[in-house]
Amino acid sequence: MKLKRGRPVVLAILMALGVLVNCTPAKAAATETAVLAGGCFWCVEADFEKLKGVQEVVSGFTGGTVSNPSYKQVVRGGTGHYEAVQVKYDPAVVTYEQILHAFLRSVDPTDAGGQFCDRGETYRTAIFVSDPAEKASAKAAVREAEAALGKAVVTPVLDAAPFYAAEAYHQDYYKQGEIILTRFGPRSKASAYKLYREGCGRDARVRELWGSAAPFAGG
Repeated sequence: MKLKRGRPVVLAILMALGVLVNCTPAKAAATETAVLAGGCFWCVEADFEKLKGVQEVVSGFTGGTVSNPSYKQVVRGGTGHYEAVQVKYDPAVVTYEQILHAFLRSVDPTDAGGQFCDRGETYRTAIFVSDPAEKASAKAAVREAEAALGKAVVTPVLDAAPFYAAEAYHQDYYKQGEIILTRFGPRSKASAYKLYREGCGRDARVRELWGSAAPFAGG
């Protein structure tokens, strides 16, 4: 009799345990990171945040000799840093190779002196790799781009270096509503970004170079 009375209690406990197991959050999907330098990091960030499978893009600096540099230090020159981005992505949705393919077609990889209106070492293109597999993929992507263009690609494949996030006001610059004073008068950062991008000729040059293969050249 005691056993029979206990059965409903045991069943209730087992059912509760089953609910707890079923409510356990699924393990988060793996996130991988690509580090790319493509001239103005505002533009590269804006481009890659449109790509399906990309979870976050962080603007910053890499490849230099100064720890935790400021934006002013980098643009003044002498630190050796590139303006770069960390592209954090879900490899189940977009592959590293697809990211590299899009990247090389979003810049002018034939220009060794900078990108578009931005000149100097800070604005050069580069792909930073963290292991042999990434290096092999990057070199293959460069070869593919050369074949597609029929021109030499000067974008180097470089070993990963410490990456330093830029100041907060640079992150997601292209969609900020804060009003700033520009040569065009007071504008939101988003508006100023659009004027800069158009004036710099980024999309026009990318379309000229890559035509319909350019994934982001529409602003």
